[in-house]
Amino acid sequence: MATSYKKLWHILVDRELKKKDLQEMANLTHYQMTKLSRGENITTDIVGRICAALNVKADDIMEFVPDSNGK
Repeated sequence: MATSYKKLWHILVDRELKKKDLQEMANLTHYQMTKLSRGENITTDIVGRICAALNVKADDIMEFVPDSNGK
């Protein structure tokens, strides 16, 4: 399973926020933002900080999708 953060990017657009704004609000490093942008796995601590900063739940910002190879 892969992780998709498309929901997170939609929230940022809806709230007229930039990735840099999220990085500051949730106290994320450049490396963590890069992982998010690439759709890579992040820790639950990071998910928690993003949710707290945006006042949302985890399923509001991410979802699991089947891998491209069908597994």
